[in-house]
Amino acid sequence: MSGKKENKFDDVIDATRQASETVSKKSRAFWTDFKKFAVKGNIIDLAIAVVIGTAFNKIVSSLVSCIITPLTAMIIGTGSLSDLKWVLREGVEEDVEAGIEAVSEVAVTYGEFLQVTIDFLVIALSIYVVLKVFLKVKDAFHKRERAEAAERARIAEEKKKAEAAEEAERQAKERREFIEDVAIQADILTEMRDIMLRFEKKLDELSSK
Repeated sequence: MSGKKENKFDDVIDATRQASETVSKKSRAFWTDFKKFAVKGNIIDLAIAVVIGTAFNKIVSSLVSCIITPLTAMIIGTGSLSDLKWVLREGVEEDVEAGIEAVSEVAVTYGEFLQVTIDFLVIALSIYVVLKVFLKVKDAFHKRERAEAAERARIAEEKKKAEAAEEAERQAKERREFIEDVAIQADILTEMRDIMLRFEKKLDELSSK
């Protein structure tokens, strides 16, 4: 009976160990995938873009609120551009003693619309200028890279042509040397033939005597 209990206890321990190993493997795989995802170039670029965009938005908002809006308000002669409005119905405060009920003011707040429009135009113009500068710098950088790549290609092509010309010159030199060797050997063979003919003629003369 005790043996069966020990076997069940061992089975529970084995099952617990297997479950722990499975959870540990899945956890390591999850964190590995997460680290691969987190360090991808797109995620980092997006985070940088968000940070720079937030800082740029603060700069543009400060430009509008601290410089453009006060100048515009001074030109149009009002305290703030957003205070401009076209009142359709005056508001009336409640007066219980006089029996007057409160009436809400009805007005077209075109000043706020102008303020939002100016904000949009300034932001759009700022983004346009920044993008133009960025694209110009990027184009100049890429142009320099293309010029460097073209120069490397030109140097490689010239080196290849020089090597080909050198190889052609070497082969031509080998052909000339081979032809010269053949000509020399032909001259030697001709001289040997003449010598053998003279020797044979001499032998004939000696034998005839």
